[in-house]
Amino acid sequence: MATVALTAANFDEVTGKDGIVLVDFWASWCGPCVRFAPTYERSSEKHSEITFGKVDTEAEQALAAKFDIRSIPTIMAIRDGVVVFAQPGALPESALESLIEKVEQLDMGEVREQMSAHRKAAHSEPAKAETETAAAGRS
Repeated sequence: MATVALTAANFDEVTGKDGIVLVDFWASWCGPCVRFAPTYERSSEKHSEITFGKVDTEAEQALAAKFDIRSIPTIMAIRDGVVVFAQPGALPESALESLIEKVEQLDMGEVREQMSAHRKAAHSEPAKAETETAAAGRS
């Protein structure tokens, strides 16, 4: 399968579906990006069940900013609409294949439970800090 050009207009539609989407944030002037491209393309041909997308960070600066892309290439893995991996740096072919295997093996029910627990903890931390501050002020 060939790679898909991802833009602000189609990103949410492509990545929001069930299944795995790999995203390569790149630019034409980036040497490591250019060297990684054939590896990414070969992997896309091996894994027809996975969507391989590419975001040209020069043309899609707002999209790169949305994901706080500070170094390219950056590889992102999205499964069932959830970002499960993001890391800057070109991966060797074996590491890319290993990443795909790990994303395929994820228990998405468990991932969603962990995300929910993390959100709950993040929301309770400010309240806990306020309670502790108020208690300290009464001492």
